[in-house]
Amino acid sequence: MLVLGVLLGAGVVMTANRLSENRRLLKVQYSDWRKLNLILQTVDENYVDEVDREKVTEAAVSAALQALDPHSMYMPPRRLEETEEDLAGNFSGIGIQFNVPNDTAVVIEVIPGGPAEKLGMQPGDRLLKVDTTSIAGVSFPQDSMVRRMKGPSGTKVTVTVKRGSEVIPFDITRAKIPTHSVDAAFMVNDTTAFVRLSKFSRTTAAEFLDAAKGLQKQGMKHMVVDLRDNSGGFFDQALILSNYFLPKNKLIVYMEGLHRKREEYHADGKGFLKDVGLTLLVSDGSASSSEIFAGAMQDNGRAKLVGRRTFGKGLVQEPVNFTDGSGIRLTVARFYTPSGRCIQKPYSDDYQYDIYKRYENGEMVAADSMHVDNGGIVPDVFVPIDTTKVESFYINCNRKATTMRFASAYFDGHRSELQAIDSYPELVRYLDRAGLEKGFLAFAKKHDGLEPTASEWQVEKTYMMTQVQALVGRYSKLGDNAFYHLYLQTDDVFKAAMANL
Repeated sequence: MLVLGVLLGAGVVMTANRLSENRRLLKVQYSDWRKLNLILQTVDENYVDEVDREKVTEAAVSAALQALDPHSMYMPPRRLEETEEDLAGNFSGIGIQFNVPNDTAVVIEVIPGGPAEKLGMQPGDRLLKVDTTSIAGVSFPQDSMVRRMKGPSGTKVTVTVKRGSEVIPFDITRAKIPTHSVDAAFMVNDTTAFVRLSKFSRTTAAEFLDAAKGLQKQGMKHMVVDLRDNSGGFFDQALILSNYFLPKNKLIVYMEGLHRKREEYHADGKGFLKDVGLTLLVSDGSASSSEIFAGAMQDNGRAKLVGRRTFGKGLVQEPVNFTDGSGIRLTVARFYTPSGRCIQKPYSDDYQYDIYKRYENGEMVAADSMHVDNGGIVPDVFVPIDTTKVESFYINCNRKATTMRFASAYFDGHRSELQAIDSYPELVRYLDRAGLEKGFLAFAKKHDGLEPTASEWQVEKTYMMTQVQALVGRYSKLGDNAFYHLYLQTDDVFKAAMANL
C-alpha cells in the first residue's frame, strides 16, 4: 500500500508538472480567439471518452453568443429552417390550422386553395392519425404534430380525421402553403377599420397593402392597427409599412453600432395612406419591427399609441448561415427612433424576467410606474390591465380550456348552420339566439365540474360569454375576422383607442 501510494503521488506530481507546462504553452490573450479552438482541440485529444464533436461545438457556440447579449443566438438546422419558413410567409404542408383544446387536435381553419381544402377536409374535423402514428387521446405534443404534417412539396402524407361518427383518411400531397401576418381586417363602423397584424413576415407589406385598399373601398378614413404581442420579424417590412403613412423625407429609423456607421432610413413620399388617420395598439409583447414602426409613427406625430410600454428589443440582427444548415443571428447595431430614443432596453442579469418585474413594480396598472429610460416605446394613452373581470370560475375554465372545448363541441352539432354564415350582422343575429350561455354553463358543469356562484357570474358573464361567442364565431366562414370583431367588445385597449380617435 505504501508503494502504491508513492506511485500515485508521483503520478499526481507528474501530471501537475505537465499541466503547468501546458499552461505555459497554451497561454493566450483573451482578445485572441485561438483560445476557444485550443480548448476544443485539447478536449478532443485528451477526454476520457469519445467526444461528440457536433454536440460540444454547438454548446460552445451557444454559450459564447449568450455571453454577448440576450438576443445573439445560434440556431441548429431544424430551428433555423422553422424560423425562416415562418418569416418567409410560406411553408410546405397540408394547409390547416388547428387547436388542441384537450388531448385531440381540432381543425379550426382549412386554408383556401391548400391541399387539405381541395380534398374536402373541414373545420371541426378531429385529427386521429398522421400516417400510422396516433395523435389523438395521447397528449401528443403540438409541435410534433406540426412537424409530421409539414414536409417537402410533392411528398405525401395520410391524415385520418373523425367527423361526427365517421372516420375519414385523407391522402394528401403536400404543397407550398401561404401563411398570413394580417390575421383580421374589417370595418368597425362607417369610417374606422381594425387590422390585426401578428408578425412582420416577407409577405406583410403586400398583405397590408391588399387589406388597406379593400378597407378604403369600404369608406375607411381611420385605421386602428393592433400590434399587441407582435414580436417583429423582417426589418424591411417595417420600413415599407412606415413608408405607407409618412410624407417625403421623414426619418423612419436609424441604426448604429461599433462596426456599423449611422445609417438612416427616410420615407419617399409615395405612400398611399398618408391621409388616413392612424392609431396603434401596443403591449409588452410588441417588439423589434413592431417597435420600429410604432416609434416612427409616434415621433413623426403620425399616430397615437394606446396600451402599455413595448418590449424593448431594438437590436439589428445580422444572419450568418452555414453549409450544414445551421446559422447564427449576431447583434451588429442598435435601432433608434427619429427623435434619438434607443429602442433596446438595458441588459441585466435578470433580463429574461423583465416583464415579471414590470408586474411587480406596478407598471401594468399605473402609468406613473413606467420608466421612460428603460427602453421600449411608451404609449400616448396608457391602459392598465383590468383584473376585475377575473374570478375563480374564469381561472379554472382557462386552465381546462373549457371555453375552447365548448366552442368545438358546439360546432360539432351546428356545423352546417355556422358554415353557411358569411356576414357579420348575420353571425351576430345567430349567436344572440343560439342559447350559448345556458349551453356553456351546462357544459362546464358536466365535463369539468365547474359552476360559478351567482356573484362570480355577475362579474364574469359579459367577458366570458363574449369569449365564447368569439370562439364559436370563428367556425363560421368569417374565421378570424369574426373572432376579433366579437372579442373587441370587451377589449379595454381597443375601447380606449376608439375614445381617443
